[in-house]
Amino acid sequence: MAQGSEANAVFAELKRQILERVDLSREVPDEEMQELIDEVVLSYGRERALSLNEKCRLKKELFHALRKMDVLQEVLEDPDVTEIMVNGMDGIFLERGGRLSRWEKNFYSKERILDIIGQITGACNRAVNESQPIADARLDNGDRVHVVLPPVAVNGPIITIRRFPKEPITMDRLLETDSISGEEAEFLADAVRAGYSILVAGGTGSGKTTFLNALSEFIPQEERVVVIEDTAELQIRGVPNLVRLETRAAGAEDCREITMRDLIRASLRMRPSRIIVGEVRGAEAFELLTCLNTGHDGSISTCHANSTRDTVARLETMVLMGMELPLQAIRRQIASGVDLIVYLGRLRDKSRRLLEITEVTGMEGEQVGLNPLFLFRETGEVSGRICGIQEKTGEIKNIEKFRRAGSPRGAEGGS
Repeated sequence: MAQGSEANAVFAELKRQILERVDLSREVPDEEMQELIDEVVLSYGRERALSLNEKCRLKKELFHALRKMDVLQEVLEDPDVTEIMVNGMDGIFLERGGRLSRWEKNFYSKERILDIIGQITGACNRAVNESQPIADARLDNGDRVHVVLPPVAVNGPIITIRRFPKEPITMDRLLETDSISGEEAEFLADAVRAGYSILVAGGTGSGKTTFLNALSEFIPQEERVVVIEDTAELQIRGVPNLVRLETRAAGAEDCREITMRDLIRASLRMRPSRIIVGEVRGAEAFELLTCLNTGHDGSISTCHANSTRDTVARLETMVLMGMELPLQAIRRQIASGVDLIVYLGRLRDKSRRLLEITEVTGMEGEQVGLNPLFLFRETGEVSGRICGIQEKTGEIKNIEKFRRAGSPRGAEGGS
């Protein structure tokens, strides 16, 4: 602890000296900042007889703290790290290949964690403080960040960073990793082109955002697409006429909160061909269903759920968060607006798989009718890897959109 306290004191003193000498009235290039850091560290090193390794370490840490992401910069540059979890001063945990492990490095002080939090949230105009201790943000590269501060976080400032690949994962890549079968991929590609409205569901970490990105490959280029997210993270490519909207938290100077509901309502006036909602979590589910039932065929969204049937129940619950409607009215909106539910899962070997594609067939009595089209069936385990097959279990009944799109699938299936 003494060694850590001493190192933190040295770091703080050198950082203070650098900030005193830097001209903050202008944009300081990285090269100039590095030269200034070198001067300060070399001067300090002569007084304290620091070793070459200690000087190099201080130079790197100071540059990362002033221009990068402090101690996290190293793991942010590691492409194998998919999640970073900072538990205050209790440690930093990483996910690699679906496995969690504790990292050997840590922040020297809570102040350094708070500096990083301020840097992240400030860059995307998000406010986080004791009175508003929870915030979602993103890094410049699109990585998702969630922050929780004391007093809500008992063991200190908490940072969780969900990382995304620099290049979005394509459907071809999902095929290579056996996350989806060729037959399923072809069916979903045809469904997106034909304008079927799709809800991608699954648990935390099941790959919903990745899968939505992959589906967006098949959106016709001539269409106008409006993307709505809590925190911008989707990587939609190949759509020239693209509008991206992001929510805003309430802030000082009468800065009004802009919610998902506000953005979905606003998008209807933007002449969208289809609307993509990154994730529905609450009352905005009603606006989403309104979009799906007012001519915006081909819209896509994601939501958390434990099964395909649970996805329907989750939508019902989320609509009821915002308004009191008869349950049957909500179910009719779901039955007429959602065409397909794609359910994803993360198996015990940490692999992500498409587990089910189900057609929403309308109302069957008082329930929303579901027609399973594809199911993943586990067949065994080899060297710790779960094996299975994607079985086709049914034919799509509503082929009208395929028929209107001129797809060969319009001549298949039932009526």
